[in-house]
This record gives sequence, structure tokens and C-alpha cells, in this order.
Amino acid sequence: MELGLNGRWAIVCASSKGLGKACAASLAREGSNVVMNGRNETTLLATVDEVRRLGSGEVTPVVADINTEDGRSALFAACPEPDILVNNNAGPPPGDFAAWGDGDFQSALDANFLTPTFMIQRAIEGMKARRFGRIVNITSAMVKSPHAAMGLSTAARSGLTALCKGLSNEAVAFNVTINNLLPERFDTDRQKFMANVLMERQGLTLEQAREAITDTINAKRFGQPEEFGDACAYLCSAQAGFISGQNLQLDGGSYAGLI
Repeated sequence: MELGLNGRWAIVCASSKGLGKACAASLAREGSNVVMNGRNETTLLATVDEVRRLGSGEVTPVVADINTEDGRSALFAACPEPDILVNNNAGPPPGDFAAWGDGDFQSALDANFLTPTFMIQRAIEGMKARRFGRIVNITSAMVKSPHAAMGLSTAARSGLTALCKGLSNEAVAFNVTINNLLPERFDTDRQKFMANVLMERQGLTLEQAREAITDTINAKRFGQPEEFGDACAYLCSAQAGFISGQNLQLDGGSYAGLI
């Protein structure tokens, strides 16, 4: 299927590795020009070299911390009129509600609510004026299935979800869609971190920890980043203009609810 993304300009935040990298790669394969972002220059430039080999469009690295105003400005300096914005950022670690203080909550809100909000604020009016825009937020399955230990992430990302639902109601009339991708258990560095946590807490080997995690997934395997990236590319496509304000779970069929 031709997705109609050839020549489109995309900003993909936190895309030097993991799910952000997968989204950038899938968009590049479809011919999009992609602005990629990370804080570690060496890692980012290596990833950009990989992604450049996948498509015919431009791939531009921006070394920046998107949690800062200067970092966000650097992305928009590289791509003043994005057609596509993929919001992604590292999530806070699991923890104990009783131990979290002001700093913990503020850091989570800065990274997973305020940063994507300010990115959308910069992009959306131009998208509406040009009558094309695709905004995809990478949030978490925990938005729909909260867990106490992931409360920092859930609280911040649920706020973003609510804000974007309201924005989507008005923006879609301008062919600007806003959707959220809710990942769980993809085989990225995040899952390696979670496996290490399980190893330390339960005295398991890495293989045992990974097996314990995949046993909780209905598909009985980790998701592959490429599967996630291609789902993102479809939501950014010309064909997806009638899909907006949605939360798409990519969790191996593990969500227990109906809606």
C-alpha cells in the first residue's frame, strides 16, 4: 500500500533508539524526510546512518534535550513546517508511591506531559493552515491499565491523552489527526531494564526474567520494534485521515478490557 508519505516532513522525538527509532525508520522507508533526535551525539549519528539507507528522503540529526525550550526550538529550526510529529520521550522508572516527592512528579510531568504538549502547540496551527497533519504520541498501555508502581508515567501520560482528545475534536476538520500509540512489552532497551529489575528482585537469570515477562503477554512473545514503527507510519498516512482521537494498544492482545 502506498501511504502517501513521500516527501512529507516528520519530526520524531527521542528517535536515536527504541520505539522512536522504529518510527523514524518506517517513515523513512515510505519516503518521508525525517528529523531525528537524541541527546547522545554518537548514538544518534550512528542511527541516522542506518535510517538514511532505508529511503530516499532527507534524514537530519538534531542533538538536543527536548525537555528544554532550547531543545524543542532546535527541532523546529531543523523542520519549521512538519507534516508529521511523533512525540516520544523516556518514561520514569517504576517505584513506590509513598517514596515519590515533588521532584519525581515534576520530572514525569515535564517529560511525558509538558514536553509533548509544547511540541504539539508549536506544530498544530501550521498543520491546520496547510490542511495536513499527523500527530502521534507514544504513551503507554498503562494509560488504560494503570499499575501503582508505574504511577508517575500513568499520571503524566493520562493527562496528555485527555488534552489531545479535546484537541483532536477540532483539528480533524482541518485534516489534522491526533492519535496515541500504547505500547507494552516491546523488545527494546526498556524491556532489558525491566528484565534486569526482575533479575535483581527475584534472583533470576536473564533468560528466566525474559520468560517470566513474556508469560504475561497473550502472544507469548515480545513485540518487535518494526511492528510498532509500521503502525505509526499507517497512522501518519493519507489513508488514516478518518482516524483521530484514538488510543491504539500494541500489547500482543493482552488488554483485558472491552474498550
